[in-house]
Amino acid sequence: MRTPALVTVAIVTTFLTGCTSGPAAGGDVPAAGESRGGVVNATPAVGPGTSAAAAAEERTEAPTDAGLSADTEAICAQAGRSADGFEKTLAEDRELLAQVAGESAEAKARAKEKAARDVANFSYALLDMSELAGDPGLKKALAAMGAEVKGLDIAGLGGKRLQSLRSTLDKACGRG
Repeated sequence: MRTPALVTVAIVTTFLTGCTSGPAAGGDVPAAGESRGGVVNATPAVGPGTSAAAAAEERTEAPTDAGLSADTEAICAQAGRSADGFEKTLAEDRELLAQVAGESAEAKARAKEKAARDVANFSYALLDMSELAGDPGLKKALAAMGAEVKGLDIAGLGGKRLQSLRSTLDKACGRG
């Protein structure tokens, strides 16, 4: 089942790279960090003194959310979207738990695991955004919200609790 997907990815990759196996026509590849023709080779150099693992680690050290870093407005917008998405997911998880109430113990366990994973993911997102926030009030609010959510299960996240979390976010973002 995965073979057709892998073949498709390989074909698309080959097609998008122009079916070349080496440097662009007539030129060599710039060294890591070097710029040619306005294009910078951001791939770390891998040579006798470096390993592929070290090069991969070097690539992942840069923050992936650099666009949000210290941008209070963007972080508030992202946190709001995350909260909206979590509320929808939470409603779906509750519905799933109700559907499997009469089913096997395994089905119930899978539904509970999914709900717990969704709560943990939302908590992680809040904590991650708190690390990116430059505004001390927003940083503190997001960290507190993430820690609060982390300690709860789906039963502890009722309407009042979600409303309280949303109110905390709105205050920290200057909306309430």
